[in-house]
Amino acid sequence: MKDGKPDIYDIAKRAGVSIATVSRVLSGSAKVRESTRSRVLGVMKSADYHPNAFARGLGLGSMRTVGILCTDVSDLYYAKAVSLLERFLRGGGWNALLCCTGNDLEDKKKNIRILLDRQVDSMILVGSAFRESSDNTHIERAARRVPVIVINGLVECPNTYCVLCDERQAAYKCASRLYGMGCRNILYLYDVQTYSGMEKLEGFRNAAHDFGAESDLAVHTDKDTAEVDACVSDLLAGGTRIDAVMASEDLIAVGALRALRARGLRVPVVGFNNSVLAECVALTSVDNMLESTCTAAVGIMNRVLEGREAPRKIVVESRLVERESCVFPKAEPHTV
Repeated sequence: MKDGKPDIYDIAKRAGVSIATVSRVLSGSAKVRESTRSRVLGVMKSADYHPNAFARGLGLGSMRTVGILCTDVSDLYYAKAVSLLERFLRGGGWNALLCCTGNDLEDKKKNIRILLDRQVDSMILVGSAFRESSDNTHIERAARRVPVIVINGLVECPNTYCVLCDERQAAYKCASRLYGMGCRNILYLYDVQTYSGMEKLEGFRNAAHDFGAESDLAVHTDKDTAEVDACVSDLLAGGTRIDAVMASEDLIAVGALRALRARGLRVPVVGFNNSVLAECVALTSVDNMLESTCTAAVGIMNRVLEGREAPRKIVVESRLVERESCVFPKAEPHTV
């Protein structure tokens, strides 16, 4: 409830039904029992409830507008996601409003409020940076007014839907294949410690443990090629043996590749995200299937706004795209 006024979540709770059922009542769906419809309408009347932006998304005077939030549109992953979402939404007759929030929590909250004030019909949060480590009540409050879709992050609260890649399993399988090739000292370079970042790190560490590696060689670095170059150089100068490199982002992998080649070292290097950078430098990279997750996110949003049931979480499989930086034995499968 906001400012003393009931929202669709309050109506669902008072009527003892799901938000989807309230949505069906608002849209006039024939899939609602008359007794349930009467109960929901009675609660609406007694609460003096007037359909908000969520209800308008069902066709009741909708602005046909979706808010997209990302932390930094200059990031290749976010830029591609925003481009895909905008294209898919436009194809479905939706307008898109983009907010680049940065990583500060207060700025994220402010931009969510801006979109709600613009009366968007739904919000799509791009990336696991929107899952806070301790408190996600701001997302929960937003979801009481409009459906919230999270891409590649996991936020569990009512009226919130998540579409993500199983990056822990992807990192595990990739590292396992490197260990299976005989690489014993695999360097893993990572930057952010978001949900996605920690899933990848955990997958790598699990593989290191299962293959009996003496140390997992996981090293934190900034997502900057010069910083990565310096990091790898310092490790090599200190006597660290590196048989292969995995990185949480393609940009980090490119920095490592440059540092190794400058010293005449040719070892397998694998990145993550399968970005345009990977194509440019012939980098083997894990494709976390962004087009599939964006397609699924828009599909879920449409189902919810139409008052239909939608899965609360969808997990997609990744795939490994091999290029010159690391070619695995052909007897192995090419999916991760």
